[in-house]
Amino acid sequence: MRPVPHSSPFMWFLVTVMALIPTQFILLYSAVAGKPYQWISNLIRQYFLVKWIVRASVFYVYSQCTFREHATYQYYVLYLTSWCSNVLVAYIKLVSDERQSKMIKQIGCQHVILFGKLFYGELFHNQHCASSDRMRALFPAVFAVLALYTPIIPSLIPRERVAISRCGIGRNGRQINLATNHFKVSVNAPDAVFFQYNVLIKSENNQEVEGRRFRRKVMDKLYRTPTFQLDGKCFAFDGGKALYTVGSLPLKKLKYSVELDEAAVKRSGSPDLIGMETFCIRSKTFKVKISFAARIPMKPIALALNGLEAENTGDALRVLDTILRQHAAKRGCLLVRQSFFHDDFSGSVSVGEGVTACRGFHSSFRTTQGGLSLNMDQSSTMILTPGPVLEFLLATQNVSNPCAIDWEKASKMLKNLRVKTRHNNMEFKIIGLSEQVCNDQRFLLKKRNGDSSKEETVQITVYDYFQSRKIPLTKSRFLPCLDVGKVNGPIYLPLELCSLLSLQRYTKALSSKQRVSLGEKSKLLPHTCMQIVKGAVRDCCYGDDPMFKPCGISIEGHSTVCIGRVLGPPKLIFGRREGYTPRGGRWNFNGKKLYNANEIKNWAIVNFSTHWDMKQLSQKLISCGASKGMSIRRPLSEIEEDLEWSNAGPVERVEKMFETLCEQVEAKGIVLPDFILCLLPEKKCCNIYGPWKKKNLHEMGIITQCLSPTEINDQYLTNVLLKINSKLGGKNSLLADEHIPNLPHLKDTPTMILGMDVSHGSPGQSDAPSIAAVVGSTHWPLFSTYRASVRTQLPNMEMIDSLFKLEQNEQDVGIIRELLLEFFESTRGRKPEQIIIFRDGVSESQFPQILNIELEQIVKAVEYLGCTRIPKITLIVAQKNHHTKLIPYGSTSNPPPGTVVDTQIVHPRNYDFYMCAHKAEINIVHSLCYVYQRGTTATSIVAPICYAHLAAAQMRQLIKFDASSDSSPSHGVTSAGSVPVALLPSLHNKVKSSMFFC
Repeated sequence: MRPVPHSSPFMWFLVTVMALIPTQFILLYSAVAGKPYQWISNLIRQYFLVKWIVRASVFYVYSQCTFREHATYQYYVLYLTSWCSNVLVAYIKLVSDERQSKMIKQIGCQHVILFGKLFYGELFHNQHCASSDRMRALFPAVFAVLALYTPIIPSLIPRERVAISRCGIGRNGRQINLATNHFKVSVNAPDAVFFQYNVLIKSENNQEVEGRRFRRKVMDKLYRTPTFQLDGKCFAFDGGKALYTVGSLPLKKLKYSVELDEAAVKRSGSPDLIGMETFCIRSKTFKVKISFAARIPMKPIALALNGLEAENTGDALRVLDTILRQHAAKRGCLLVRQSFFHDDFSGSVSVGEGVTACRGFHSSFRTTQGGLSLNMDQSSTMILTPGPVLEFLLATQNVSNPCAIDWEKASKMLKNLRVKTRHNNMEFKIIGLSEQVCNDQRFLLKKRNGDSSKEETVQITVYDYFQSRKIPLTKSRFLPCLDVGKVNGPIYLPLELCSLLSLQRYTKALSSKQRVSLGEKSKLLPHTCMQIVKGAVRDCCYGDDPMFKPCGISIEGHSTVCIGRVLGPPKLIFGRREGYTPRGGRWNFNGKKLYNANEIKNWAIVNFSTHWDMKQLSQKLISCGASKGMSIRRPLSEIEEDLEWSNAGPVERVEKMFETLCEQVEAKGIVLPDFILCLLPEKKCCNIYGPWKKKNLHEMGIITQCLSPTEINDQYLTNVLLKINSKLGGKNSLLADEHIPNLPHLKDTPTMILGMDVSHGSPGQSDAPSIAAVVGSTHWPLFSTYRASVRTQLPNMEMIDSLFKLEQNEQDVGIIRELLLEFFESTRGRKPEQIIIFRDGVSESQFPQILNIELEQIVKAVEYLGCTRIPKITLIVAQKNHHTKLIPYGSTSNPPPGTVVDTQIVHPRNYDFYMCAHKAEINIVHSLCYVYQRGTTATSIVAPICYAHLAAAQMRQLIKFDASSDSSPSHGVTSAGSVPVALLPSLHNKVKSSMFFC
């Protein structure tokens, strides 16, 4: 056998083939693992498949020439060809789905696998596999098979959906000039390039340093170090692992040692060490490694100035936003995502219970049709009210006497908070409270005996220690002390000597009283808000930032003025086919009848220990219903809760109330009511609400309406009747275009409207499951009635994963199937030919996931039901929590209802618009803001999204109390990985098709 040739093509081929070995196993594993490894199929599609098939062909020809008689080389060629076969197998398994031909999935895979086995058999079991004749016989067959499957590969590639580009602007409505909180940005150096570097910071014990604030301190000290090689450049550091410069650093890899001098306290457990005389300096050394990561050109920003959107504009914008955050950090601001908050409390408001709403500003760069702009808006975050710790504890527990403080709750509240001492102006972090009060809490104190150099250890109380230091204590003698030391080395401080530092975030959910207080105290006129924002842009002096100057970035001081349009409100139809055109986005039912009022025959009232007279309430409700065209008979039962049960748990109270109801019904020889009016002792936060709703909607199948009135008048009762009528299947009002179908593109084509939302747990409840809710319209051509379907999913998961869901028996139990069947039944056998989806709660970065994950599930659900033609689907994302504000130019009021902006400040490519429908093709969106059956005001977002949010919120109440109990018979637990997710109780068949969420 001749030696292996050492030509460069051959050596390149040898290294390449050997590198394919681990790749082959990864690809085959991905074919088995399925969707979690879908990204691997993209690699196959874009890189491996075509590239390596071509290379196999080239090597085949090459082997027939120079090295065709060399056995080792033929082994390599044979292996490469079999590898290509396996790649094709993996590819077909990954990208084929239910829509692909069975012939492709079965016969095609079998052919390729057969050839792969043939090659492996020749390679490992036939000693004569090196024969050039055998090789020449095999290769044509191999490439014949590959050529056979090449035409079908494009059909297997799933297309990625992208948002449509703007196809024009609207013309309807009267024009209006609007001032915005966008500020034009100019770039005079469009060819500048940002260089991104990775930053790794480790301590002396080689552990990576966490905490953005501390990492910033290290990098600030490094910047002031003379040896730091920046070539006169400045940098922007995000506090994490990314550092940006304009132009490159001298070297691609840099290493530095940084020493931080910080105030420290010897941890020996003695308050004596808190005194200034024992104050010491401790030096800490940190290792900083900086390595080159990427080049980020400014060219996409320049394109944005012309209203164009480049592919990597987001990278350049991220750098600019990092500069904004660093600018705020250097001013000592608290950073919360894209917002910053200064400790100037002139605009802050107290919401009670030791919590303050701190006002700050949101700032971010955005690409718009008019070019690059800075979006500046007022923002707020909740912080703990700074000041004396004792006053804070009194406020949080709503007591006036320190003796009434619950110290166990106080210890949990104070843990990890930062305080500053009054007597020596030092900062500490609280780890807990002392076990005894200040007058009794003892510690060991080392002190010198006269002039002797010897030290002796004595026991002394915290109170006596501070008295001996001439530090008077007037309030803390009989109160616990703060422990600011370590677990094995406590350091005690009297409460009255400590004050909470400012800008410490409060991350728990606000109580109902706090929310009301925040709403009342934070109201500002639109013109005032705009003036505050303009002042903030002027005071920040962004133009002087050393990172912006090299880029030639300048920001105008005056806000952008754009042109909007005001659409007219849609006409509504009430009872007796009376038409009415809302004014200012509002209407009422004074002198009007409900469009389709449901008669209430079999109903009851229950009262959970409230002071309201049930007979008087029922009489007023019956009278109000009559004036609105709603016939309400007298209630069959009026049940007062027994006072002995008023202090029992919420579940026990609900069960006892139903026992009493069943006893009365049985005694009267009647059936259970179809509707129950429930009076609750507290509004919103009542703990009876969840168990009561679960008992009715899950177990009994009874529609219920809960009340907690502070005042009962005609307006209040009218609003209650609107909710009751909607839940019972009635219609309060219709669009005139629904009454006589006249909506363009919808009147002649069966159309289904979906509203989708995901509700997450409250702040501090990270383990609470997320609730995905979807509502679908029924009874086309009407768009005022909806059916809801709700599921739980992993905490904080935004993508809905149960739109299409196959069980082990291959049955679809997903959300969309339920809604499609309901549409089919309510329209007497019609299938939707187009679906309009309104999705709430997603950011721009999640648009591709919505288009390629959720939309794909919806398509699969439609196909599963046997639809041969996929409906036309329109997906609209509604974003309410954006930071763009509009006010009429030269006015102090809000924009009129129906205001639409689709030019200048909108996205340069995507089809988006701003709409102010409440106090807008866009016409259907505007009209759907007027079909909200619970009220008499146009909603800020379309009604389907409001309903989805209501359904998610109400179903969360059904599992709220199950989460606090050890077991629950009403629902099981599903597991996604190792994280258990509670299943929602299923709705009773009697109520699942109703608008129970109204």
